[in-house]
Amino acid sequence: MVRGVVTLPHGTGKDVKVLALVTPDKEEEAKGAGADFVGLDEYLDKIKGGWTDVDVIITMPSVMGKLGPLGRVLGPRGLMPNPKTGTVTMDVAKAVSDVKSGKIDFKVEKNGIVHAAIGKVSFDAEKIAGNARELINTLVKLKRQQLKEFISKVSTCLVQWVLV
Repeated sequence: MVRGVVTLPHGTGKDVKVLALVTPDKEEEAKGAGADFVGLDEYLDKIKGGWTDVDVIITMPSVMGKLGPLGRVLGPRGLMPNPKTGTVTMDVAKAVSDVKSGKIDFKVEKNGIVHAAIGKVSFDAEKIAGNARELINTLVKLKRQQLKEFISKVSTCLVQWVLV
């Protein structure tokens, strides 16, 4: 099972909505780093009511006890903060700025395939190649010593939606 995070050098091109669930002493730090929503109890109540209009939730270890009961709401949507992915940390400002600058999570599905968005159609070839190179280098670093062949094929797909 290969799973991890990588910060793409040219970002993803997507505007990520970040919710920082922090104590009052860290609120200004999170706002300064670019978090879209900052607070604690009022957002916990909104999430209990079904609100999940964010892409990433970043929090502190001391707040995880309050987030535990919301695991059934956040878990299936992939929003539950996790220390392994860097979304549970005391350095909230760094975590927010990393996510805003193009940090993505990836994991291998059961067929051995990694799906990851590494850019937009509007990116030039150099930016997409740089992001792909960074993702592949990260995957190679995670390779176990016992495996002889780890990456057998790399495919890219550019999708452009045109609404008429």
